[in-house]
Amino acid sequence: MAEKMLNLIPTDVGRPISDIKLNLAIPDLEALLVEAIDTVNIKERDVQDRQGRWYSLRIRPYKTLENKIDGAVMMFIDVDTLRRAQEFAENIVETVREPLLLLDADLRVWRANRSFYQTFKVTAAETEKCLIYDLGNGQWNIPKLRRLLEEILPHNSTFEDFPVEFDFGRVGRKSMLLNARRLVQQSDGSRWILLAIEDVTGRTLRAGSAP
Repeated sequence: MAEKMLNLIPTDVGRPISDIKLNLAIPDLEALLVEAIDTVNIKERDVQDRQGRWYSLRIRPYKTLENKIDGAVMMFIDVDTLRRAQEFAENIVETVREPLLLLDADLRVWRANRSFYQTFKVTAAETEKCLIYDLGNGQWNIPKLRRLLEEILPHNSTFEDFPVEFDFGRVGRKSMLLNARRLVQQSDGSRWILLAIEDVTGRTLRAGSAP
């Protein structure tokens, strides 16, 4: 498998990797190898072969029995099915009209869909990798919401229609209903929280203006 993936033949043994036309789209492979050896650190990256199939590349320094660094070892794991499934799921998320947030175990925003950015007039740079409580001007830092979110992963709990009303600055005052549940990624067991946000501002205003 390695010979086919890397486009190697027996006479390639001993040749510099830069002299070999690999069947992988990794233009900076030589730099990655050098960095792994020089820093004695593992390097990881998802890469594609020339047919578009995805692999997880892991480069680690090679140590001899004398504990000396004498090159690097490359390991490839076929993650094509997983990547395709993730892309499929992301495409579905982007078609959902409700704003969605994907939170990691630390309650940091890992992903938000297009509807979230459009609804709250924020960017990915202002949102991703941030704790949910730090978003905006701290509008999401609600003690009861915090407790509910912190209980989801350890207890596999959910909550529905949690009401939130706040002035979101750029978009004004909004009334929302929040729904959340746990997601588990089967490939590695990682756990996530999917938070769905239903904007009911118009509904609330109509109800409030009714005689």
